[in-house]
Formats: sequence, C-alpha cells, structure tokens
Amino acid sequence: MSQWDGRSGGSLLGYRIFVFFIKKAGVKTAYFILYFVAFYYLLTAWQSNKAIYTYLYKHLKYSSFKAGVLVYQSYLIFGKVLIDKVAINSGLRNKFTYEFDGIENLQKLLADKKGGILISAHIGNFEVAEKFFAEIDFDMQINLVTTDLERNEIKEYLESISEKSSIKYIIVKDDMSHIFDINAALANNELICFTGDRYFEGGKTFEATFLGEKAKFPTGPFLLASRLKVPVVFVYVMKEKNLHYHLYARKAEVKHRDAQALLENYVADVETMLHKYPLQWFNYFDFWKK
Repeated sequence: MSQWDGRSGGSLLGYRIFVFFIKKAGVKTAYFILYFVAFYYLLTAWQSNKAIYTYLYKHLKYSSFKAGVLVYQSYLIFGKVLIDKVAINSGLRNKFTYEFDGIENLQKLLADKKGGILISAHIGNFEVAEKFFAEIDFDMQINLVTTDLERNEIKEYLESISEKSSIKYIIVKDDMSHIFDINAALANNELICFTGDRYFEGGKTFEATFLGEKAKFPTGPFLLASRLKVPVVFVYVMKEKNLHYHLYARKAEVKHRDAQALLENYVADVETMLHKYPLQWFNYFDFWKK
C-alpha cells in the first residue's frame, strides 16, 4: 500500500523564503541556496532517503555508492523544479527555454474537437505545462482532477503570488459526482488531466509490474480513459540543463474498456521517461510497499 497521504512536504515559511530570493535575486541565486537545503534534507529526512535510495539501487540498478550520491542530487533537482514552478507562474516564463516532442499529438486533439484525457505522473514539472502550451496556440480548457487533500495552504499561497491560471479544478468527491463534471467538460471539448501514479489508502487499485516489481496504481484514471472514447495522451514536462524544459506528448494505445492494458501502456511509458531522467521521480515514499 502506498504511504502517500495526499499531502506534499515542505513548509509555508520555506516557500516564502524561496519566493523572496527568486523575486529579489533571481532563479540562479535560489538554486545556490538549495545546496544547503538539500543537505539538510539528506541529514534529516530518513524515510524519504530510504525510499529514493531503494528506487535508485533496487529498481534502476545503480551501485550502492552511486545510489547514495544520487539521493542528494535528487533533492537538488526536486528543489529546482519547485523554484522553476514559482518563477514561471510568477511571470518569469521568458527566462526559460523549451522544446516539444510529440507536438503533433496535441495538435490533433485540437483538430478533432472531441476533448481528451491527459495522463501524467509525479515526474518532472507538469504543473508548468500550461505556460508552454501557449506557444502552440493550445487554447483548449484544461481541467485538473484533484482532491481536497491536495488543496493545502502552500498551494493556496503559491496561487496568490502567481499569474492567473486558466486551469480549472475538478475535485474528487465520495459521492462520485465528479464523474458528471468530467463528462460535461469532455462534451464541451475540454481536456481532463490526471496523474496516474498515486492512490489513497482504501482506494481501489490496479496492479502492474513497474521497474521490475509489482506496484499498485489508482483505478480511476485508467477506467475512465478506457471507457469514454476520447483521445488519451501521456504528457510530461521534464527539466533539462540550466533553465530548459522538454515537453513530451505520447499518444496512448487504448482498447475500449481494457483499463489494465492502458495501465500497462502507461507504466511502460513512465519507465522510459525515468530511464532518461532518473532523478526526476518525485514520489518520496515506499512506492512498492506490499
């Protein structure tokens, strides 16, 4: 069972400090401070240290020494992704460069006018995708499916200092009424975005072999995407050197009402991304725990 409880780490004070340095001294200065912050987490965050070490050593097959060194680098990359998100959403988009891989898949969504489903993961920096979509005249409304647990004070603070976003939120509810919101959005030629790699304790799950070992995934995104007869695209926004991002959009192979096959397609795609960007796996808990 996943140990994730729906809340991300970090404190509101910590975010305020980084926002101050980003605005007053720039992104690179904030990056410099990260070296000390990442070292603090390396010394104190034993649970996440163990989780990321296990991922690197057992599942990506790095040596024990290399995996230990990369734990620290993983914290650095994660911190830089958070800083970039704040900077981009605060009006510093022009400081960053970008490139697209699979842009034709997104353009086809626009042309078909059927709406569509995007499935991402907690890798890279998908939350800044909206700012890059503008470069391809991507004018479809994006609806992010989320939970009340993820709407915490940190997210509310970041939204208060960011440029107004056009993304709408569909909140998952116990009475399943969010399904009507999803159907209404698709009928209006809008996009529905899920992350497919986290579930909540007690939630329904599918199982698939991921990086060599069985792991559990939420049923919702894959059940819906396999039944709604709309295009499905896997989308990731991955950080590269300096202030450069690479957006990937890969068309999913979907068999009607075969959610397991879609999950396995998704898992294989995420594995491909992680072999290319091994330090951008940001699930800092025991993902494979039985």
